[in-house]
Amino acid sequence: MTVLLSVDALTKAYSSAGRQIAALDNVSLAIGSGETLGLVGASGSGKSTLSRVLLRLLEPDSGSIRFAGQDWRALRGAALRRSRARMQMVFQDPLGAFNPLASVASVLDDPLRIHGIADKRRRPAEIATLLERVGLPPAFASRPVRTLSGGQRQRVAIARAIATRPSLLVLDEAVSALDVTVRGRILELLVELQRERGLAYLFISHDLAVVRAISHRVAVMDAGRIVEEGPAADVVNAPQSDAARRLVAAVPRLVTESV
Repeated sequence: MTVLLSVDALTKAYSSAGRQIAALDNVSLAIGSGETLGLVGASGSGKSTLSRVLLRLLEPDSGSIRFAGQDWRALRGAALRRSRARMQMVFQDPLGAFNPLASVASVLDDPLRIHGIADKRRRPAEIATLLERVGLPPAFASRPVRTLSGGQRQRVAIARAIATRPSLLVLDEAVSALDVTVRGRILELLVELQRERGLAYLFISHDLAVVRAISHRVAVMDAGRIVEEGPAADVVNAPQSDAARRLVAAVPRLVTESV
């Protein structure tokens, strides 16, 4: 398996009330092409900080990131903007990531235009194709984002993320706000897209049941550190760290389910 993303010894600290709090403490991990790494941990364990550092929305204090053969931290300006097409993010709350007054067409047009993926004449057809691929009718293009249901908005968010033809999607609690039925359908969509396009996922969640359903491997974070990592079934059925045992205990039915 080809390594797509490699992170080594990342650190990030915040100041609070006159003291330093380590959000990331010597974090190292790797994700292969076409692989899903589930990242789990309690709230405040550092998962979202890591996602924002990977997307270059935050800069780490130290450590290295290599993505698709590039020194990710060394990229600046136009080179970073071009390369960002290959690493995209799906947030927990699409309304927070979208302009709620925008139409679906506008949301999907932006990445196509910014990254030069389709000219103005071809973009409506490309938008229709993206909507169909995530299970929405092309007629949704004219609808305001605010009128969509939570599941529909998350499908639009996924359509926007795959519009740039990325290699890696970072999904930060991307299904946690959805009801169980909608959550299952979104997970099925993600699996289908991975099979079709060879996408890699960093799937971030506090819910080990959801992570196991989609992940090849699982990494457990606690207090800014990776405290356990391994095949999803191993982490669920025989957790080695206290943090992983707490997560498994929160969903006891996992240990008796077939893998």
